[in-house]
Formats: sequence, structure tokens, C-alpha cells
Amino acid sequence: MGMDFEKAAINDTSGFVLLSDYAPVIQEIRYFTTYNFIGERINGYEQPCALITAPAARAIREICNELNVLGYRLKVFDAYRPATAVKQFVLWGIEDLDQRMKPFFYPDLEKQELFEKGYIAGQSSHSRGSTIDVTLLDMQTGKEVDMGSPFDFFSEISHPDSRAVSDAQYDNRMLLQKIMKKYGFVPLECEWWHFTLENEPYPDTYFEFPVNAQLLKR
Repeated sequence: MGMDFEKAAINDTSGFVLLSDYAPVIQEIRYFTTYNFIGERINGYEQPCALITAPAARAIREICNELNVLGYRLKVFDAYRPATAVKQFVLWGIEDLDQRMKPFFYPDLEKQELFEKGYIAGQSSHSRGSTIDVTLLDMQTGKEVDMGSPFDFFSEISHPDSRAVSDAQYDNRMLLQKIMKKYGFVPLECEWWHFTLENEPYPDTYFEFPVNAQLLKR
């Protein structure tokens, strides 16, 4: 009975929304594409859209409103991530010898170090539904703001407080971090793009349903 309840819980989409229904974000859902650190579409990404819990979506709407005044849009690379996707990451790290994307995403590290250094987790906060990977888009140029390293570049240069980047790049990171923190998101110490809602509604639940807007109760 307990296992049946748990299975139902991790497939319950009732607390989730389509982020674009709440906030005018730009989306480039990388794990729906082959341009990611594995090099193929990731399990559970059935549509290229950002799903997220309702409280996180409401906070992001406020963030987008403030950014708009400052001349920026929020660009989203990933939000809710199914536990099945994380399982694929782990198996890739343990069993798979393929390293085709190493030059682009982890040139200075071996695959096992990605886990040891915290870039990939056996259980991801993304699977709890209130974590998001983002950057800023300059509305004047239509381009991403220069953060000094690209999304999912696994290296110390991607740590938010790294001073291996220029002052301007560091300031861009701090602007993103300041606004995300203002509306209740907590940064990750090794990735400038990663933020989790501090008062997340499901702090102990790792969901498994696929990224598919049709599954939402709208």
C-alpha cells in the first residue's frame, strides 16, 4: 500500500504548471535536444517546455517583471527534471564509455569527477519541481548576457563567485543572483545558472512523470 501511494505521489502533476503560462520566459530546453553533456535527448523530455511548481512559477513571474524594467528577459535551460532523466545521467556516468561531448562541457574533468564535485547529483533538486536553470537575455541585443562560461560547463570557472572571469562577467552573475535571491531562490555554489526556491512545496518528493504539458491539470 505504501509503495502504491509513493508511486502515485511521484506521478502527481497537480502541483505543477507550464511556466510560460505564468511568465514571459525564453526557453531553450537543452535536455530535449542533443546539445547537452551526454549528446542525446534525455529520457523523460517529451516536449521542449519548462514545467515547474506553482509557487516557483509565481516567483519567476515577479522576477520577469523586475528584469523587464531593467531591459532583460529570463532564459530557461531546464526546470522540472524527471527522476528518470537523473537515472540516465547516473548510468551514463558509471557505465557509459562515451565522451563525445567532453570537449564542450567537461574538458578538464573525468566523468566520475562530475559527481564528486557536485555538478551531477544522484538525486537532483530539479526532480522536486522548484529548481530552475536560467540566464539573462539582453532585450536590446537579443543575445544572452555574457556570464563567462556557458550553461552546463562543468568547471570551477562556472562557480558563481569565480574570479577567473572578467569583472563585467562577474557583475552579470551577481545581477542574476541578486534578483533570484530577492524572490526566494537559493543559488548553487558550483553553478551560476542553478537556483532552487527556498520554500519549495515538495522538499522530499522526487517526481517521475515526463516533461509533457498535456499531463498537467490545466
